[in-house]
Amino acid sequence: MLKIRKAKKQDMSKVLLLIKELATFEKEPKAVVIDENYLIEFGFSENPSFFTYIAEYDNEIVGMALFYYRFSTWKGQTIHLEDLIVKQNKRNLGIGKALYNEVLKFAAVKKVKRVEWVVLDWNTNAIQFYQKTGAKVLNDWRTVQMDEKGLKLYLETL
Repeated sequence: MLKIRKAKKQDMSKVLLLIKELATFEKEPKAVVIDENYLIEFGFSENPSFFTYIAEYDNEIVGMALFYYRFSTWKGQTIHLEDLIVKQNKRNLGIGKALYNEVLKFAAVKKVKRVEWVVLDWNTNAIQFYQKTGAKVLNDWRTVQMDEKGLKLYLETL
């Protein structure tokens, strides 16, 4: 039986395993540098940096969606869905859709102006799913990031 619920501190070890599974799926297995304590510190403080929904299937944590508030200068308050992952052996059971639906319900209740996320261009299954739900996949925007090393190097030039 499937159950979607808000994450608890004690779920963060399983959330971290799911994050690592996602990193492997996205061909970045060594990219995860955070640990369980970091997730607890930033997810369960007085002003949490993120929110997480957990998917339990037959009393096992098999998926999660992690999201947070952003602010658009054009639209106002938005939500960014950072990651949505379902264990590989539990995919195609409707678990991902249930997590996705829960995030969108949260957004509707909070009356945000938009929910946004990033999807890899090679993840055609995800792209097709999102498009079927009415989401627009924007092809003309590029994700830009500066990592810690780049930030340090740049600031040294100032």
